[in-house]
Amino acid sequence: MSSLSTTNTNSVNHRYGRLLPGLLLSGVIAWGAIALGKLEWLQSHGMSALTLAIMLGIVLGNSVYGRLAPTCGAGVAFSKQTLLRLGIILYGFRLTFQDIGQVGLAGIAIDALVLASTFGLAMLLGTRVFKLERNSAILIGAGSSICGAAAVMATEPVVKGRSEDVTVAVSTVVVFGTIAIFLYPLLYQLNQDWHVLSATPSAFGVYIGSTVHEVAQVVAAGKSIGQEAANAAVIAKMVRVMMLAPFLVILSAVLARGKARAGSGDGKAAKLAIPWFAFIFIGVVAFNSLGLLPASTVAAITEFDTALLAMAMAALGLTTHMSAIRRAGIKPLLLAGLLFCWLIAGGAAINHVVASLFA
Repeated sequence: MSSLSTTNTNSVNHRYGRLLPGLLLSGVIAWGAIALGKLEWLQSHGMSALTLAIMLGIVLGNSVYGRLAPTCGAGVAFSKQTLLRLGIILYGFRLTFQDIGQVGLAGIAIDALVLASTFGLAMLLGTRVFKLERNSAILIGAGSSICGAAAVMATEPVVKGRSEDVTVAVSTVVVFGTIAIFLYPLLYQLNQDWHVLSATPSAFGVYIGSTVHEVAQVVAAGKSIGQEAANAAVIAKMVRVMMLAPFLVILSAVLARGKARAGSGDGKAAKLAIPWFAFIFIGVVAFNSLGLLPASTVAAITEFDTALLAMAMAALGLTTHMSAIRRAGIKPLLLAGLLFCWLIAGGAAINHVVASLFA
């Protein structure tokens, strides 16, 4: 009996021992990205720790990581998969259901319409016009329509996308989200003359939150206009982020039905890949809405969550080869560019119409 126990203990120790080098490598990159992300210049340009983590990971992944992969591969894979899911779950501590109340029904409708129209356009253009693989179009659409890199990473387990597809999608978020930081303040000045949207900073903040990719980019664009715009932008963005969970559930159901149709000849039913972490995410949001934890505890959890997500992004970068991105070509960038144009123009139209209806 003791021999069996010793064998099991050794097996567990061996398993976690295999993970340790890769976890340490991902952790060191994440630590560096978080430290750089605190620099004021990078913050003002919307460069979050997650963006920096994948960039650092790509640099190392295409230089020295090849020699480290045999030792670090298991831990890096664990960071990219398991830590990612845990990070998405803990992301719920950044949100509360009270956020929904602050933007009202108009804000919810705006976010829902922007999400649905942008993702629908991504699928139409991606698969029909640019002839991209479906998974690539889904990932780019998720990143553009919901919450940038976090949405791409959360969608990957559902579609089982390749590392290069995920990285290409995240790269488009970085490119066009960064452009948005500088573009939206100019659009705000133009709106003061054209009055496409309400001239108030708060209304324009909702427009920013409902159309800009990353949370960090939303904050940077909003603050360049003013604190009132930034506050409204963040609230609208948080509501949009909350829509990630139902999006993943619906996407999983649609993909399962598609597989069932494709395999109807062999009599096997397609398995529904339920993203359980999405349900736990909503549960965490509900718990956080109760306000039971001290603010300091929530702040510590969100910092830990940032570290987990940064490790996942670092691991993704480490396993991405630039040759794969080059093979993807210009089409993913063109798709993301058209979606960006839609977010600006179509998003403005949605904001205008919905705000008028709820006025």
